[in-house]
Amino acid sequence: MEESVKHENIKAILNKLPRVDNMESSRGNDISNQFIISGADFTLFQSYRSPIALRKDGKTYIFKDWDYSTTTGKYRNQFLGETKAETLRKLKNKEYIAVDFEVEGAVE
Repeated sequence: MEESVKHENIKAILNKLPRVDNMESSRGNDISNQFIISGADFTLFQSYRSPIALRKDGKTYIFKDWDYSTTTGKYRNQFLGETKAETLRKLKNKEYIAVDFEVEGAVE
């Protein structure tokens, strides 16, 4: 019985951990180094080791490496469901929250 209780405790811990999935190509293949991390109350897009975009509590946070490369941009657009121009407009209008960087031309 004691062994069974330990396994249940481990399962409870594992069920609380965020889930990490690779982004998928248009053909359904896993894309290396492009991740969706899903927790109980957030979803994060991470490229390599850099956070790119976070959705939490109805808000979207964009991190400084959001436009690092073409590949990052492609999967950021997929995650957000919009183009780079739309993301930039939302950053400037403060619909999105810029984390650790300033947005040129942002509305004051």
